[in-house]
Amino acid sequence: MKPILTLSCILFFCTTISAHTFSYITPNFSASYLHFIDDFGTFLVSPNNTFKAAIFNPGGQQTSFYLCVIHDASKTIIWSANRDAPISDSGKMLLTVKGITIIDHDGNTKWSTPSLKSQANRLVLTEMGNLVLQDTSNGSLWESFQSPTDTIVIGQRLPVGASLSSAASNSNLSTGDFKLTISSSDAVLQWYGQTYWKLSTDTKVFKNSNNMVEYMAVNNSGFYLFGDGGTAFQLGLPLANFRIATLGSSGKFTINSFSNAILTQEFVGPGDGCQTPLACGRAGLCTKSTDSSSPVCSCPPNFRVGSGTSGGCVLSNGSHSLSLACENSSVVSFSNIGYVQYFGTFYSDPVMYKGDLSSCQKFCSNNCSCLGILYKNTSGSCYTIENELGSIQASNGDNRDMLGFIKTNVVESKTGTNDDSGNKQSSQNGGFPVAVAVVLPIIGFIILMAIIFLGWRRLILLSKIKEVKLGKNSPSSGDLDAFYIPGLPARFDYEELEEATENFKTLIGSGGFGTVYKGVLPDKSAVAVKKIVNIGIQGKKDFCTEIAVIGNIHHVNLVKLKGFCAQGRHRMLVYEYMNRGSLDRNLFGGGPVLEWQERFDVALGTARGLAYLHSGCEQKVIHCDIKPENILLQDQFQAKISDFGLSKLLSPEQSGLFTTMRGTRGYLAPEWLTNSAITEKTDVYSFGMVLLELVSGRKNCYFRSRSHSMDESNSGGGHSSTSSTTGLVYFPLFALEMHEQKSYLELADPRLEGRVTYEELEKVIRIALCCVHEEPVLRPNMVTVVGMLEGGTPLPHPRIESLNFLRFYGRRFTEASTIAEENEYGSLMHQEARRSTSIPSDSPSHGFSYMSSQNISGPR
Repeated sequence: MKPILTLSCILFFCTTISAHTFSYITPNFSASYLHFIDDFGTFLVSPNNTFKAAIFNPGGQQTSFYLCVIHDASKTIIWSANRDAPISDSGKMLLTVKGITIIDHDGNTKWSTPSLKSQANRLVLTEMGNLVLQDTSNGSLWESFQSPTDTIVIGQRLPVGASLSSAASNSNLSTGDFKLTISSSDAVLQWYGQTYWKLSTDTKVFKNSNNMVEYMAVNNSGFYLFGDGGTAFQLGLPLANFRIATLGSSGKFTINSFSNAILTQEFVGPGDGCQTPLACGRAGLCTKSTDSSSPVCSCPPNFRVGSGTSGGCVLSNGSHSLSLACENSSVVSFSNIGYVQYFGTFYSDPVMYKGDLSSCQKFCSNNCSCLGILYKNTSGSCYTIENELGSIQASNGDNRDMLGFIKTNVVESKTGTNDDSGNKQSSQNGGFPVAVAVVLPIIGFIILMAIIFLGWRRLILLSKIKEVKLGKNSPSSGDLDAFYIPGLPARFDYEELEEATENFKTLIGSGGFGTVYKGVLPDKSAVAVKKIVNIGIQGKKDFCTEIAVIGNIHHVNLVKLKGFCAQGRHRMLVYEYMNRGSLDRNLFGGGPVLEWQERFDVALGTARGLAYLHSGCEQKVIHCDIKPENILLQDQFQAKISDFGLSKLLSPEQSGLFTTMRGTRGYLAPEWLTNSAITEKTDVYSFGMVLLELVSGRKNCYFRSRSHSMDESNSGGGHSSTSSTTGLVYFPLFALEMHEQKSYLELADPRLEGRVTYEELEKVIRIALCCVHEEPVLRPNMVTVVGMLEGGTPLPHPRIESLNFLRFYGRRFTEASTIAEENEYGSLMHQEARRSTSIPSDSPSHGFSYMSSQNISGPR
């Protein structure tokens, strides 16, 4: 009886031990899944039981066990030790003074911590989820946070040079094929070295500065890339106590928060499901779905669904893939898969420029690592797909210029035999192949010559018809072909745009070079079609400039050029559609009042866009016509700069020279008027004028009712910014005067009814006045302006001596309004209310314009 009782006590004691978890453990400790099976392998917990460390089998499978750190409430694995060397359920984790060692059931070491600088005293799991080996002074010897796998959590940093690697699947934690790497300027997703997403190009992420990136982190308020001078990139999110950033097994980078027992996805990159490398398997064709977030998968022409478990598509005729394409017994060919896009081309350069299709194919044929090519018809750019072939994206109406070809091969079969019957049959039928070999080439040559002759006759006929219709000197699409424009966007036929706009039915804007119409492309996306009507020599230059500039520049605060038309006399540009229209209509129109925060967001977005044009492009871009009409708005009043028809790319030799008068009265910097060198500081001046209009809610020159001028709304002295007879106000001068008096609240749009503070107005007015200094060298650059608006750069004090020219302009306005006859008052008000337009060469001058035309020197 006594042995039985002793055995029962031992069993009870063992059961108790196996069910117990610890807040810390010390050397000479071991743990296995079977030992702690009652707690599903858990042996260590954080102080508040938020995280646990366990020998765990993800997905419930029984063959692969890992040492994991798990967020208990959401059951999310945030770190694993032996991800590439799993153990069995009887494998063990051993803690000694030398560190952690993981061994399998046969005693083989699968994983261990690196050598420690001193002996380990204990292992703890912090409340942030960090597994830490400590010495006798509780100092850190090793941390799991320093060796991330596929996830980071609040409190963890991913420094420059480090990376996250995806897991193979949810149940297989071994290192997958996708990697997130942090560089000094960006966060980049890659698949076998092919980049398929960059944080800086995601429209939901804001770039706050040009600081060098030091590390990536998530916290309670969002996701960030931090630099030495503050935040470089940020994604603001709702406050959350637990937030994780994970690179999933599908290649998507996600940010999730956990609240009320629900794990919520807050961000995913790339947002387009077809942009992940294996969205539809290898060689699969991915199409965006219009009614769901999941893409639709199919196979390209001449391909079928593969029979393997990995998915993807294979050639229907059984041709081999590239793995055999470099064998001596194979013949390389290319299977045309039509107009497509491929994720690898968005962030890589072509291997060949201005080449033809055959040269592109030949380049790939001679390269054993080349799996396929993508060829742009309009620019002759050749891209290659190297080493690994992912999913292919079906082209939409925006991009129908890139042809895809997958490299294949057919193995040459050996048909010769040595038997007598085979030789006899060959001898009997030997005459037929010889006859075919002689006759067929002759027939083919005759047919080819006939085709060439007919084609030549047709070309002559078409050219004669074109001369009759257009005249010999008429512009045609061939004029545009003389320009080599890398990265040319999609080209549309005139008929396509005529159908998209319902014969140019809905007019949404107009400018100096044409009118803008709303349209809908076949893929149901809304666009704005700019129809160029004044095609002269200058018009052609501006047209080509727009294509060259916008087609190759992408920024969240710049309007995207989706395509163009250059057919016959027609010149049109196709832009993304901005559903809230232009800033002037929202600010000066009769609709709902723009609140101060909305105005500030517009100012900051515009500043960011200009800073990118001036400093972020490969070649400096000067817009030359910044005004409210060229600032377009989307939902949440996201501002985007439009109308690059008056912009110019400047090479280093050209950066101080402009020869053609451009821009719009009221926003022109003084250097335009003195024939001085034009730099990016010209845009800074125009931006300052726009800032002042955002404050006042009116054009910078406007009429007030004669019954209450600004003199009556302020202390009695007369201001030169106001005419006593007509109430004509030149607001930049009034802003200068109120700045000198520190009376910033007098400048606010009355419609705001006090919903803006003194400090907010002071900040914007001081920035605006610094931007409109008469000397360009005294104006800040746009990067500095962005810093001042964001609060990271100290606000300078405007230099009054460089703003006295505003008093001269104010007097000119006053003189013009005094001379005006009483009966012309209503007419002047009507003219002032009209939208400002670009200066045409024959435009008449008005007394109240920016400066009378006779004072403008230099070419018009």
